[in-house]
Amino acid sequence: QVQLVESGGGLVQAGGSLRLSCAASGRTFSNNAMGWFRQAPGKEREFVASISWNGGYTYYADSVKGRFTISRDNAKNTVYLQMNSLKQEDTAVYYCAADDRSTVVRTIPAYWGQGTQVTVSS
Repeated sequence: QVQLVESGGGLVQAGGSLRLSCAASGRTFSNNAMGWFRQAPGKEREFVASISWNGGYTYYADSVKGRFTISRDNAKNTVYLQMNSLKQEDTAVYYCAADDRSTVVRTIPAYWGQGTQVTVSS
């Protein structure tokens, strides 16, 4: 059974940082793209970042570019999201995702985590 388990969410003040982790189990994703999405209250789930199987390609939503960094450790079957200079509008449930393609996750990836809450206070 494939599982993606996020951790690292929490409450942080605006301007602060958080690092999210997503550990995969049940299969290896070392040949697969992985990514992060988020969903704020009352809004649709949106793409945040994606990383290719070897980390060679990364993609970001314009809203987080320059503030968030996605990375991965294939030996640990884990993907990370370093979030700096957090803003109140970054408040959302953050979901890890993995897909059956190697370069970038699709809009609706094959696998989802259960989500972790990130709350940014003023």
